[in-house]
Amino acid sequence: MHVLALVSFLTIDINIDPTMFTFGPFTLTWHGLFTAVGIIGGVSLSVWLAKKDGVPAEIGQEIALVGVPCAIVGARLFFVFEHWDRFGDDPVTIVTKITEGGITLYGGLIGGVVGGLIYSIWRKWPIAIALDAAAPGMVLGQGIGRIGDLINGEHHATGTDLPWGVRYTNPNTLGELGKAVHPTAGGYELIGDFVICAFLVFVARRYIKVPGWVFCVYIALYAIMRYFLSFTRVDEQEFYKIPVPQIVSGLLLAVAVVAAGILFRHPGPITPEYAERAWGDLDDDSDEPDGTPLTA
Repeated sequence: MHVLALVSFLTIDINIDPTMFTFGPFTLTWHGLFTAVGIIGGVSLSVWLAKKDGVPAEIGQEIALVGVPCAIVGARLFFVFEHWDRFGDDPVTIVTKITEGGITLYGGLIGGVVGGLIYSIWRKWPIAIALDAAAPGMVLGQGIGRIGDLINGEHHATGTDLPWGVRYTNPNTLGELGKAVHPTAGGYELIGDFVICAFLVFVARRYIKVPGWVFCVYIALYAIMRYFLSFTRVDEQEFYKIPVPQIVSGLLLAVAVVAAGILFRHPGPITPEYAERAWGDLDDDSDEPDGTPLTA
């Protein structure tokens, strides 16, 4: 009994209103704030990494100007698709209540990548190098955004007696009031995102020598993490009793493997800066490991 009392005492209580303030029709939530901070932080990191690999900052920023809106649209549409019962009677709320939460990171990942990829192909920019630079920024942005989920209690999780369980006590919380639950989105995934980001920046970019494979590693690691996190989530839609995020995780893992094979043979244009960082000093007329001439 004393142990149970101690565990209850160690539970983390969060008594914060999800809404920061309301001004007319505009509502700013903690989720919206940290989503914006995550976008700024992620884009800044990716543009910096791209510049180190010879992609001018203006090109990185231009890709971001396309990729970020596509990510927001994809994240919202994926959530609406999963929870159509909430929006079917009033479709206008799909747009008007986006600042109150209701986005799916998988949708954002897919939308942002597809939008940025199509734009880069159209402009004939170094796709593989841009993807490698984008990966750390994307997962950093995801991690920062999860801080808002932690405060809002937006993603419901299973109950727990663990000392790091989170209990929401604010009457306006989006979480389950008064019950200690796993901090799945705002704890486990937040930490996992930051660990993946650090691994990509300090390990993968240093030792992986194939353009585009850092991005493939990011997709694979995030998909594996997200698959197992579903076991502590209780608010996920299911398809034949399988959580949709787990299905998407499997598909993304397969996409990462296929993309790695394609990028190994067809990495696209390679900048001299990337070649020097990844393969060491090379002459201007030297070739890549697969025999493709270097192009800026």
